[in-house]
Amino acid sequence: MSLANIKHIILVLSGKGGVGKSSVTTQLALSLSLAGHSVGVLDVDLTGPSMPRMFNIEDAKVTQAPGGWLPVTVHPANPDAGIGELRCMSLGFLLRGRGDAVVWRGPKKTAMVRQFLSDVLWGDLDYLLIDTPPGTSDEHISLAETLLKDASPGQVAGAVVVTTPQAVATADVRKELNFCAKTGISVVGVVENMAGFVCPNCAECTNIFGKGGGQVMAEDFNVRFLGGVPIDPQFVMLVETGRRPLYPKGTIIEGQDISETHQNGHADTPSEETKAASLLADKYRDCSLEPIFRKITQDIVTAIG
Repeated sequence: MSLANIKHIILVLSGKGGVGKSSVTTQLALSLSLAGHSVGVLDVDLTGPSMPRMFNIEDAKVTQAPGGWLPVTVHPANPDAGIGELRCMSLGFLLRGRGDAVVWRGPKKTAMVRQFLSDVLWGDLDYLLIDTPPGTSDEHISLAETLLKDASPGQVAGAVVVTTPQAVATADVRKELNFCAKTGISVVGVVENMAGFVCPNCAECTNIFGKGGGQVMAEDFNVRFLGGVPIDPQFVMLVETGRRPLYPKGTIIEGQDISETHQNGHADTPSEETKAASLLADKYRDCSLEPIFRKITQDIVTAIG
């Protein structure tokens, strides 16, 4: 089994689409890598694979090797800087074009998920993050059955469940928590995404969708609340254009002045005005969300041991 040399497997789940699950997966992967861990990301959202775009590696192709597929490298390890290797596998790498539709019935989806779990040659990894589609569909059932059958005891660390603050979102995500209970997958914690909006012009962080719904849900299910994450257009621009985040003076996030602590005099040089994946982790250090996810990943690492 290709998962044999992976220490910890974490599923990223949500019962509802549009809550930013792939964004959370991306930032968890970057944060773990910046902490020195070797990380893999497996994208099993077969009809909407977005991880290649999130990591700016859409043009990459998967390499066939004896015994399976080699995942695409987002960036190599840099021991001198304390950065671990980050790699990714997605159906998006196997499609001819970004707009190609995947029109598959359940059995073919199930077979593809199982092939991803058995044929991707990850090698030695500290963490494998599995980005899943919304809901509790064929992909989830196939994942749960295969992992619980083939993974070694304790290898599946559990699930990080993503929600937004609104009641309509938490109602759907509660179903995902019940899915975890029924399939025997432990819940590492809940992340409340879109808990506020960081204005790129006026330095205000406004709770446009409310706040606290994810924390209440976590308390109801007696699971860990990992934290709230605001919407930051600067992170969106980083992913879309490769532009380094810059904040107006006085921008306060989680009680911290981001404009002073994260700009550090950085400015993109002409050679950095690209979406090069190798620069993504370095530029992410200047994002207002980086300290938030640094704490979330520290809590996850502590929780799973």
